[in-house]
Amino acid sequence: MNEPAGNRPRLLLVEDERALAGLLAGVLEASGYDVDLAGDGQRGLHLGLTRRYDVAVLDRGLPVLDGIDLLRALRRRGMAVPVLILTARTAVADRVQGLDAGAEDYLGKPFDLDELLARLRALRRIHLEQADLLPLPGGRRLNVARGSVQLPDGSLLVLSERECDLLAVLAARPGQVFERDELRRRVFPDADPAVVDVYVHYLRRKLGRSIVRTSRGVGYRLGESG
Repeated sequence: MNEPAGNRPRLLLVEDERALAGLLAGVLEASGYDVDLAGDGQRGLHLGLTRRYDVAVLDRGLPVLDGIDLLRALRRRGMAVPVLILTARTAVADRVQGLDAGAEDYLGKPFDLDELLARLRALRRIHLEQADLLPLPGGRRLNVARGSVQLPDGSLLVLSERECDLLAVLAARPGQVFERDELRRRVFPDADPAVVDVYVHYLRRKLGRSIVRTSRGVGYRLGESG
């Protein structure tokens, strides 16, 4: 069943076989996804770091940047969306390497289109269940879908869309320090770099200074509990 316009999940497809890429993009679009297609790993990296996705499908044997290296680079830079690796390399060692690199699922070629679509639905469902409430310092939780923070007493504190986006990036990788420019690219792609500091100030004003910690000379990370 297709999702209504304006509510379609966005999918990143990185596949260098043109015929297969075109076929997959068409099937996925018809199944309710908005698809961005990249024909090599470098283009996939650029899209993954500059646009927001609900799920990604990556080939392994990509030109310019191998699919495993692409996945590791995306994970290092904070991309938390679920990833399915689609490849002809199906040996156990290959599957283990892909899952250890950060993939949530691994499907070998040739494959059944209905199975691929079912796996993508499962990945999105699990991701949404996990991402609806992200833990924050002080027993609070970020409700990404509603753009609010649930406080320990059950009350809600409403955030602006950009405040929520910035806090969600930090909360999805609580131990990671994000460079200011990385946060700008992910949350404010068309804005001046100083906008990150401004929105960190907004979050601290609403949630306390400890909500976001500064790593001097590098950037920001989520504050620690306690």
